[in-house]
Amino acid sequence: MNITDSGFQIEAPLTLPEDEVQLWRVDLEAIGADESRWQQVLSSDEVTRAARFHFLRDRQRFVAARAWLRIILAGYLRTDPNSLTFTYSKKEKPSLASSASAGSDVSFNVSHSGGIALLGFTRRREIGVDVEQLRRDSDLDAIARRFFSAHEQSQLAALLSVEKVEAFFRCWTRKEAYIKATGDGLSLPLNQFDVSLAAGGNNALVATRPDDSEAGRWLLQEVPAGPGYFAAVCVRGRDWK
Repeated sequence: MNITDSGFQIEAPLTLPEDEVQLWRVDLEAIGADESRWQQVLSSDEVTRAARFHFLRDRQRFVAARAWLRIILAGYLRTDPNSLTFTYSKKEKPSLASSASAGSDVSFNVSHSGGIALLGFTRRREIGVDVEQLRRDSDLDAIARRFFSAHEQSQLAALLSVEKVEAFFRCWTRKEAYIKATGDGLSLPLNQFDVSLAAGGNNALVATRPDDSEAGRWLLQEVPAGPGYFAAVCVRGRDWK
């Protein structure tokens, strides 16, 4: 999908049926250097946020990710990317201001790590996405003991060392996608729900506590994100594709 040289409009209108979740993978490494162009799409507060980044590469990636969030949303809403206004929950989850989303019912979520951004869009459903670049320079066992549930820790302990790194990031992205979808962020204790560490699968949300029926209200799935990356999407309901 391309955009025009002027006005930042997507060439063809985007459609978003109510039974679909649409995911976009953005290569920030490839487009980040065109920072001056993408900054034209941002609001003044987003430009201010971008200026706080100490490293040039981090700022360029933030600017490109926010610009393409606006461009894609504008494609769904048939409007100008600059006209969109965001509001933020107490847990910093963004959504469209009511004036911008009138009649659209579009929900979205965005995540970026390394040189990749993952953007998810749907209608009338809560959604959370997460992408993480695989890294081997952290004490993954210590992080798992702090943040993973007992069930998840036992799954991790049963794996060979060569399998543990990928399983860790598979677990982490799935947990992040779920808490982002619920809107609770890290205020939801990460040991109060279990996800599967196995690759693929139809639904990686295994159990929720104290309300075990909550798990049946969500669909949590792995998302292909390219070599060296892991990603997941979580959406309320089961009747979507």
